[in-house]
Amino acid sequence: MNITTFAKRLCLLVALIITPTVWAAEQMTPAAPQLAAKSYVLMDATSGNVLVENNGDQRLAPASLTKLMTAYIATLEIRRGQIGENDPVTISENAWRTGGSRMFIKVGSQVTVSDLLHGIIIQSGNDASVAISEHIAGSEDAFADMMNKTAGDLGMTNSHFMNPTGLPNPEHYSSAHDMAILARAIIHEDPAHYAIYSQKEFFWNGIKQPNRNLLLWRDKTVDGLKTGHTDEAGYCMVSSAVRDGMRLIAVVFGTNSEQARAAETQKLLTYGFRFFETQNFYQKGTELAQATVWKGTERQVKAGLAEDLSMTMPKGDMKKLSASMTMNPQLVAPIAKGDVIGKVEVKKDDQVVHTANLIALDAVEEGGIFRRVWDSIRLFFYGFCSTDPPVTTADLLAACS
Repeated sequence: MNITTFAKRLCLLVALIITPTVWAAEQMTPAAPQLAAKSYVLMDATSGNVLVENNGDQRLAPASLTKLMTAYIATLEIRRGQIGENDPVTISENAWRTGGSRMFIKVGSQVTVSDLLHGIIIQSGNDASVAISEHIAGSEDAFADMMNKTAGDLGMTNSHFMNPTGLPNPEHYSSAHDMAILARAIIHEDPAHYAIYSQKEFFWNGIKQPNRNLLLWRDKTVDGLKTGHTDEAGYCMVSSAVRDGMRLIAVVFGTNSEQARAAETQKLLTYGFRFFETQNFYQKGTELAQATVWKGTERQVKAGLAEDLSMTMPKGDMKKLSASMTMNPQLVAPIAKGDVIGKVEVKKDDQVVHTANLIALDAVEEGGIFRRVWDSIRLFFYGFCSTDPPVTTADLLAACS
């Protein structure tokens, strides 16, 4: 597919989106609701776009929202084959003695990884969190190192963990934005384990405990994630819901009651679904163009997106988007599959609102001596003489006309 074809397809997609809802162009998007919370974020789970935030990067005590990271690492270790869901975990006295919310596991007993996960996610068990951390890393301190490394890998720049439970520590903090990032990873990377977050209760050791996420009972579109509370943190919640194929993630920190955190979260979700829409333009790996290659065994290489191209905008704003694609005009072999070879810019009213990398979808080996010498001469005399020159916004707009 050449660049002109890409432009036409993108414009056609935008046209198809807005044609049935031309009325939305006149729709005014009201200001986001002001919540009775220290910090909050509303994120689209598909695009990762933040729709609403207030103090979203403020470092605050996360309380039991910490257990989202604990559970995420546990499921990551399962997927990597480092532990198994049916592995027995011997409960240490240290885990058994942990205070706060509990699963009520017994010291010296053996509990499967799967049951501990349910105890962490549904019952918010501190004892289960310590037990799984010791099983995976040997100690809480070593597991905290894993938590911080994982947070860095995910781009959680305002988080630092000291324990797997969220029990108070002055050096233990996170932010609403970081928790939204973590929730998005949980949802996308492991749908099977994400289903646990929607379970309303869990029965263990003769005790049935309900999930503390009240929205699971109040809103059938909500299917996760986690609540938290300490005196320092207040009442916190990370929640997600799906309506008409659109998934949102809402995070609130520091409300004043269990009822308030549910109500404030519901306000965010209602606002997002009412006034925003998400469109998936292309999936990662889709061929969008072919770029010229110099000094290689092939003259061209297929270019595609490194990640899905999705946008979340106020309803009616999709038609204001334009896109441009730029290729590196001096791609010299060897080129590895996955190398960045260009970019796509999406603009709204001449302001860049999204940038995506274009990558090589195939590898191109270095050509023979004759090809290399000949292309070196051509590059020296003719400079940027690629058959696919860099494309500007104006070029793409012309292709749409």
